[in-house]
Amino acid sequence: MIGSIKGSVGYLGPDFCLIETAGGVGYRIFMPAAHLAQLALGAQVMVHTHTAVREDAILLYGFLSQEYYNLFELLLGVSGVGPKMALGILSAIKPDAFYVAVQSRDVKTLTKLPGIGKKTAERMLLELKDKVGAATSEVGSDFGENIAAGGSGAVAEAMEALASLGYSNSEIMPVLKQIPDADKLSGEEVLRQALKLFAKR
Repeated sequence: MIGSIKGSVGYLGPDFCLIETAGGVGYRIFMPAAHLAQLALGAQVMVHTHTAVREDAILLYGFLSQEYYNLFELLLGVSGVGPKMALGILSAIKPDAFYVAVQSRDVKTLTKLPGIGKKTAERMLLELKDKVGAATSEVGSDFGENIAAGGSGAVAEAMEALASLGYSNSEIMPVLKQIPDADKLSGEEVLRQALKLFAKR
């Protein structure tokens, strides 16, 4: 299995790049759109790779960060999710937002991802609920656990109000975590500070 490839960017395609190594071998690597956008012809890069072996082909999927690679591997463990679908997901959402969506059981956000219907989203929540903890250490605080469980009364009240304004849980939770001592404030104050933070985005 090829775990990583280091070389120069020889070609940029719509969903892949060609990495040319010092030994003269060029590897076609499929990557998320955001990662391809960071590359430039001739640039030196190191790509974390996953090797997918099919009956008719051996394909490489690559990522510029370990974080994206880890989530890709996690997604492949979900029943019915293959490399192409996992790559599409990573082209549409950042890992931290995906983990928040899973922790908050945000089916609405998951079903917006390419190829993900309601049944697949529910299967993801079921199969990943015990696996995302290690990947989301930033949500490991007592407040993070409190929010993931539904929040304190005030936080839950603010979450409900923000949801009624059209925000999804995966958008709300990162903002609430930026509010100092949010679980000690009134619901009205949490909502006011959250709206200020959303306005700055």
